[in-house]
Amino acid sequence: QVQLVESGGGLVQAGGSLRLSCAASGRTFSTYAMGWFRQAPGKEREFVAAISWDGGNTYYADSVKGRFTISRDNAKNTVSLQMNSLKPEDTAVYYCAAARALNLAVAGTVAYWGQGTQVTVSS
Repeated sequence: QVQLVESGGGLVQAGGSLRLSCAASGRTFSTYAMGWFRQAPGKEREFVAAISWDGGNTYYADSVKGRFTISRDNAKNTVSLQMNSLKPEDTAVYYCAAARALNLAVAGTVAYWGQGTQVTVSS
């Protein structure tokens, strides 16, 4: 069992930056690929970024490539999402997720979800 708790969301102006963090409980965190997803009002949840269990491989949605960076620290059971050059269309609730493999994380086949943190980007 893995429990995920996100933090770091908030209100930021367009062009600004935010760093989201996800703290995981459980001794098996380092065996999971981790991902970030987001859901804007009236839209379906979509994939944002994912990282392999050892941090060696990452994958990004085209809409955030070059602006967002996912990273993890297995010693601290945390995964982070650094978001730069934010745009109003990045406004959404952001969810942390754990998956059995990187390809499953990218596909949204997730074993565990966090509760989400709101990110609002004003124009």
